[in-house]
Amino acid sequence: MVHRLGVDIGGTFTDFALVDDETGALSVHKQLTTPHDPSECVLTGLAALLERTGVAIGDIAAVAHGTTLVTNAVIERQGAPTGMLVTEGFRDVLDIAMERRFDLFDLRLEFAEPVVPRALRAEISERVMFDGRLETALDEAEVEAATTRLVEEHGIEALAICFLHSYADPSHEERAREIVARRFPDLRVTTSSEVLPFMREYERWSTTTVNAYVRPLTDRYLDRLETGLGDMGFTGRLLVMTSSGGMVTPAIARRFPARLIESGPAAGALMAAFLGERIGEDNLLSFDMGGTTAKGALIRDGRPLRRYEFEVAREHDFKQGSGLPLRIPVIDMIEIGAGGGSIAEVDDRNLLAVGPRSAGADPGPACYGQGGERATLTDANLALGYLVPDAFLGGRMTLDVAAAERAIGADVAATLDVDTTRAAWGIHEVINEDVARAFRVHASEIGFDYRRCAMIAFGGSGPAHAIRVARKLRIPKVVFPVGAGVMSAIGLLTTPISYATLRSGRTRLDELDQAGLDAGFAPVETQARELLVEAGVAAGDIETERRLDMRFYGQGHEVEVPLPDDLAIADLTKQFHDTYAKVFAATPLDAAIEIVNWKIEASGPRPDFADRYRPFSGARPGDEVLRTVQAYRDDSLDFGDCPVIDRYTLAQGRAIEGPALIQEDEATTVLGPGERIEVDGLGNLIATLAPIGDAS
Repeated sequence: MVHRLGVDIGGTFTDFALVDDETGALSVHKQLTTPHDPSECVLTGLAALLERTGVAIGDIAAVAHGTTLVTNAVIERQGAPTGMLVTEGFRDVLDIAMERRFDLFDLRLEFAEPVVPRALRAEISERVMFDGRLETALDEAEVEAATTRLVEEHGIEALAICFLHSYADPSHEERAREIVARRFPDLRVTTSSEVLPFMREYERWSTTTVNAYVRPLTDRYLDRLETGLGDMGFTGRLLVMTSSGGMVTPAIARRFPARLIESGPAAGALMAAFLGERIGEDNLLSFDMGGTTAKGALIRDGRPLRRYEFEVAREHDFKQGSGLPLRIPVIDMIEIGAGGGSIAEVDDRNLLAVGPRSAGADPGPACYGQGGERATLTDANLALGYLVPDAFLGGRMTLDVAAAERAIGADVAATLDVDTTRAAWGIHEVINEDVARAFRVHASEIGFDYRRCAMIAFGGSGPAHAIRVARKLRIPKVVFPVGAGVMSAIGLLTTPISYATLRSGRTRLDELDQAGLDAGFAPVETQARELLVEAGVAAGDIETERRLDMRFYGQGHEVEVPLPDDLAIADLTKQFHDTYAKVFAATPLDAAIEIVNWKIEASGPRPDFADRYRPFSGARPGDEVLRTVQAYRDDSLDFGDCPVIDRYTLAQGRAIEGPALIQEDEATTVLGPGERIEVDGLGNLIATLAPIGDAS
């Protein structure tokens, strides 16, 4: 038998999904992450899952992996000492940044510090013009001398080579890399023209320096993981998820680790789109809430929205503009510090705040019994009766109710002079409102109407909050899929190997013919195809998708225009006008048009499992009601009887009306009074809420 494994490392839990590719049978597992070395929990969790299922390690053909390692390394500044070679006169570009205040009236503005300090940036005599013409030749002796000083005096382990117009002609960067590699073969070197041949130097250099900064750490982590898997007897292929939702080999991940930021959440969004396709819902909100964060991704016409910009390590109230910009292909999502481990406290205004700080996996919430003393969202949900203490993780972990109540009393209730139950309900509702508010802002920025879509809720904490969040957003339907608690890990198994990239090249549309259009895409398409072939995809199985960033001549920013396979150059003007009108609702028809960036996404075939995915094989025999507990009711503001329903016993068509807790091993769905779910043919729990216009 051929099996594949999906592993998603989160801030609190690591999720596993093991699938039999021949039958589509699925087994899942969840355990606490080991923050000091995430590979440790991957290996121990894999061993536990194999022992439980009886599958041999030799029967696993591939391991698909998503991780927050790179994100955490940048946020916590745990990368390697990194140097930078930069065009003479441009040493301070990383500090000058965009010269943009993200809040005009806040005098406390804080910006993320560059990962390469000014003292570790060396200026090099060289200059290529914006059109590729040579102005100043590269001073090769200066390259070697500057690198030697950075290595010997500052002990750098990685080097970013960032020259001004290398997107137009990368030869100076490539020659500098050759010089450095000859003198320091163990130094990890990243060039901006390889990472991002993009014309705006600040974003290109920020991306390149972050990529260099995390390369040594990524190398060491993947080495430990590959060695550990090999010692267990694994002989299959290891694949790593990127932020754009594609799979790459460890070799590519080592070269471009910046692309691994948001790799786990991307898998969840793709899985939500896949499930939407299965249930006939093209427009969706993917709501993923785990132990550390809550993520919302929008799916329009069956596809997650994507973009080529992302900001990591926001320093000031998580506001856009206060972090480090990365120009990488990512699935467009909003992420906030709201999860099961989010710490609750009373702020300076005597108001209750929950998150963004998290107790993580070590020590974790107070109720985990691992030394944590701060009140968290999980503690609040336990105190409210929404979690069953001896059934957490399928009974493999017992939660301490008394510890949760002590923490809530000390951190919140005593300060606000309320009882513990009221404090716990406040924590629960603050998170619901924080998530809803973040999603509203995100939707309004791109013109998405939540009231005419469905929500797919997953993650370890998502099903406990989804219906209340949906009511605040006036979403009419919520879908709780099978295996909701580990859905990102399952999503890793449905994703093909792919690679997305771009290059800058300003070209007037009225000066371009069909041959010129194809020639513009040729370099990026060749690079993407070569990387996929290197990853083992047959050349004949590779499909490519073309996009252009276009604008009216003289504009400062552009819109992304998708290109159908059969689009002729004569139709490109109309395609741009139609796209522009969708964004801005008007089109100045007489203005000249120019192309700014050329984008390619190359993909291999989707895994067979995607077509065989059958998570629901019918109801399991057994008692439907496991027990009755006391759970908090928001209608009576008091505790009342609440049945605990075994999800695995629910047959197609079975309907449950709240209050009720629908319990499975990795997550618990909370139904309030009068709320109703029904099981569909795929085993999903479907909650239909009040229609638009009715009172929530």
